[in-house]
Amino acid sequence: MAYYSPTAILTDAQKTPTTFSLAVPALSPLNNSAPITPTTKLDLPLWLAEMLAVSKPAGPSSSALATLDMPAALGGKVLNALRADPRSVELRQQAQWFYGLGERMLELFEEEEMGAVLLDTFKQRALEIADKAQNTRTAQQGGDSGDFMSGLDETERQLFRAAHDGTHAVKKWFETTSRT
Repeated sequence: MAYYSPTAILTDAQKTPTTFSLAVPALSPLNNSAPITPTTKLDLPLWLAEMLAVSKPAGPSSSALATLDMPAALGGKVLNALRADPRSVELRQQAQWFYGLGERMLELFEEEEMGAVLLDTFKQRALEIADKAQNTRTAQQGGDSGDFMSGLDETERQLFRAAHDGTHAVKKWFETTSRT
């Protein structure tokens, strides 16, 4: 995680399913004050889940405190839908920082197929984002871009804004240079 990056901080704050391997009574506030026993499953922020997954208790036990599970946003159903048609999935409903979450999961899990699906998804969706962003009238007036924007994760929204602002700046530049 980049220390001062708001994007990295917000990505690491996304909930991730975590299964405890050992009883951890000191962490019961995470479970609404219920005791945390082996097999307790909780959705924890990614940064905390990762720390628990790599932490080992003192003593003879060699297992980690918890195991990190793949979030539903990157589960089989979503990946199958992305394989079928990447543009049909509203990524923001899966995770606000979908690609950031995918990147972090790829750092933690060896999932080459997931990486390929995410890369292909980004490429296909980026083409549509660039196309919509160049239609400045639709982007400025809201048009159908409101519905379109609601399904984009934050990375895609930033891409849309950059493409739209760049197109607008080029048009403005052409207008000013053609007058001189």
